[in-house]
Amino acid sequence: MPIADFDDTELWVIRETLKERYGADRKYELADCELQLNPSDPALTLCPTVFWSARDCNFVVFKVADQEYGCQFFYHGQEQYGTGRNQYDNLAECLATLLRVQADHEKERLGIRSGLTGDQIR
Repeated sequence: MPIADFDDTELWVIRETLKERYGADRKYELADCELQLNPSDPALTLCPTVFWSARDCNFVVFKVADQEYGCQFFYHGQEQYGTGRNQYDNLAECLATLLRVQADHEKERLGIRSGLTGDQIR
């Protein structure tokens, strides 16, 4: 049975979360990705996907079942990251965690550590 596309409520959650994070409406794309949902089964499942880019980073949120989501962010094909959790049953939590983990990762990439002053960051 195919996985239903993101519905209007889910798209609203995505739009509002991105708007809150970036301070303005953020363009996103709807797509489909083939994912191996069960590690013991090689079959691929077509999953509705939301994709956007920001600050040289790309983000994807996958709908893997009704009210079940997965996510990751990536810079290049070789640089892909997750949140440490495979699935979420709450889309807002999935998005918030994805954005927080990526922001923390971005700070690490820039060498910014907690407790540094502005002069030390520059």
